[in-house]
Amino acid sequence: MFGLATRIPYLCSMPLEHPGVHVPPPLVYAAGFLAGWLVDRLHALRITTTLGNGRVIIAGVCFVVWLALMLAAFTTFGRAKTTPFPNRPASALVTSGPYRFTRNPMYLSLIALYVGLTLMLNSWWPLMMLPLVLVIIDRAVIAREERYLTDAFPADYPAYQRRVRRWL
Repeated sequence: MFGLATRIPYLCSMPLEHPGVHVPPPLVYAAGFLAGWLVDRLHALRITTTLGNGRVIIAGVCFVVWLALMLAAFTTFGRAKTTPFPNRPASALVTSGPYRFTRNPMYLSLIALYVGLTLMLNSWWPLMMLPLVLVIIDRAVIAREERYLTDAFPADYPAYQRRVRRWL
């Protein structure tokens, strides 16, 4: 027991191999959407009565935003020759492209996709699940990524955090 206790501080101070995100973030968004869809099957709560035909136009804008942000983020990661996946080690800190404006453009793009799909489904239920999805993403994904990036890029990442907001 004594041997383990003396090693714990050492283990806690070891550099992280990767952020430790074990569930792909898109699955968190998908789970929230699916939960909302299932509730909608039991008790429909339609958006149409509130937004009318404008919901399809807004959904289209959401899809364009999703596609533009996601493509820009993946392209920027490709140029930096590092992985965009949070279960793999980063070889570079990406601060260009959409990362000049937000530290999480991929998660913002998934919000746009989620809202667009919700509007097309025409149900308030998935939208009501979105805050829970965002809390999970913030605490279980982004917090881990930020700890990892601070450890992996101790001089650059804290400066980047001061310069660029987490969301918008």
